Amino acid sequence: MACGFRRSIASQLSRVLDLPPENLIKSISAVPISRKEEVADFQLSVDSLLENSNDPVRPDIQVQAKKLAEKLKCDTVVSEISTGPGTVNFKINRELLTKAVLHQVIEDGSKYGLKSELFSGLPPRKVVVEFRFFCFCCVPQIYCSPNVAKKFHVGHLRSTIIGNFIANLKEALGHQVTRINYLGDWGMQFGLLGTGFQLFGYEEKLQSNPLQHLFEVYVQVNKEAADNKNIAKLAHEFFQRLELGDIQALSLWQRFRDLSIEEYIRIYQRLGIYFDEYSGESFYREKSQEVLKLLESKGLLQKTIKGTAIVDLSGNGDSSSICTVMRSDGTSLYATRDIAAAIDRMDKYNFDTMIYVTDKGQKKHFQQVFQMLKIMGYDWAERCQHVPFGVVQGMKTRRGDVTFLEDVLNEIRLRMLQNMASIKTTKELENPQETAERVGLAALIIQDFRGLLLSDYQFSWDRVFQSRGDTGVFLQYTHARLHSLEETFGSGYLNDLNTACLQEPQSVSILQHLLRFDEVLFKSSQDLQPRHIVSYLLTLSHLAAVAHKTLQIKDSPPDVAGARLHLFKAVRSVLANGMKLLGIIPVSERPPVGQKTQRRPQRVAPTRTGNCPVS
Repeated sequence: MACGFRRSIASQLSRVLDLPPENLIKSISAVPISRKEEVADFQLSVDSLLENSNDPVRPDIQVQAKKLAEKLKCDTVVSEISTGPGTVNFKINRELLTKAVLHQVIEDGSKYGLKSELFSGLPPRKVVVEFRFFCFCCVPQIYCSPNVAKKFHVGHLRSTIIGNFIANLKEALGHQVTRINYLGDWGMQFGLLGTGFQLFGYEEKLQSNPLQHLFEVYVQVNKEAADNKNIAKLAHEFFQRLELGDIQALSLWQRFRDLSIEEYIRIYQRLGIYFDEYSGESFYREKSQEVLKLLESKGLLQKTIKGTAIVDLSGNGDSSSICTVMRSDGTSLYATRDIAAAIDRMDKYNFDTMIYVTDKGQKKHFQQVFQMLKIMGYDWAERCQHVPFGVVQGMKTRRGDVTFLEDVLNEIRLRMLQNMASIKTTKELENPQETAERVGLAALIIQDFRGLLLSDYQFSWDRVFQSRGDTGVFLQYTHARLHSLEETFGSGYLNDLNTACLQEPQSVSILQHLLRFDEVLFKSSQDLQPRHIVSYLLTLSHLAAVAHKTLQIKDSPPDVAGARLHLFKAVRSVLANGMKLLGIIPVSERPPVGQKTQRRPQRVAPTRTGNCPVS
């Protein structure tokens, strides 16, 4: 793709280098725009061509670049060929560039960038996505899913939005994606909670505010258990009753589970998240016993003096490679249920890839689970992938140390409404609550996705809502402003496109940047990092802000106005595409902001303006 320009350049190179065009396409990249000077549109890295060379003496890359450039010729597509540091650079015919890019954006719509040559030969796959994290009791749980009977907290936000991004991206690439909310609805924490509710619970509070009350009970029973060994014993007995199918214990557990899911569904709807399947650890309490039998039949299960069952993954007694799979009382463990779940997923979905998104603290756990699957004879364990993420620090609301997700969502909506109310505007928003929440969520997501997922980062309420600079508020504001342009002028100017009217430096910079979208998507598809898309969208928004200020539509000649409106429509379309991949719902109404929303205009070398006047 890149409107077919990359393939056209590869075809000419293949004749000179005697290599198949397919071998060259990924060595040809779009050139990032420059504020200081006009740049070429594409470049070929000569170093990438020499990587597979058998020549023991590495030739001078710059000399090789010049020799290659001399053998190439300009044609109807390429108007100029030059060399850079180790590169051969290609400039596309400006009118062809304009026409091809805008036509491709309009024709491909939400698929723009995804029909690229970079993705050619990529077969559709079956992908299962489960996202996990550690919850209050430090028991690792799955997906964005909280432990049942625990309120959402901010840890769920990060795992949810990361998992949603990965699922969105895989789906956009044509893969068959199954999104599973795998609830942490089993384990020793329910022994504590069941015991705690019997000791400290109140039926009236459970009915009026169920998860808040269960959270308070859980905190209280943990404190008591620290000083009272009898409570810890009661908790073990309660969980053992659960594992054995005790009707009274299961009835209480089921009630906690049902109340929890009701709240989770409501919160997920606020986040714009959906699932194909709700599952849970409880489903694997019996299947985990089958795992233990299979491990024993293969001679992998060992009993310790304490009565627990372990698997030695090293084969030589290395204590760091010991994985406990059963308690001394015969009850299952998290790792055992995880193995049972993985086997069940393969039986049910026959997946090509299964992705677990969790905090980085679970790295060892997944290494052990994958290794155990391998030694059990499941070769498909190689298809399992762990995507870790870092810790968010400083995301505190006005309610104190424990930061519940609903409090965060309410806080961002409140702050956005306050910001909007403080700015005088003549236009009332049709749905200020919805707009405020969508803009606020965009602010949270962009702050989270700007860096490496594995890195910890410091959350800042003040920074997240700035409308100037690289924020989600700025992205939403840009999208809404461009949408407003289409509503105001679209009926009169979006009929014909005179490409000769888009040769200003600001227009060319935007077109060059639009060319890069497929590469950005490709890079994110390789490492599953959203930061590439975030950086691209923020740059696109800054370019649009500069162009909006300098390329007037009102009072311009019809062909000039129409061409510019086509350009802004293309920007809005690609901006919306990228935001949706990130899990952001674009807003159409522009929220009032009190700060300028663009950087200083970029300084770009002048280009020819064709026959059209420039405002």
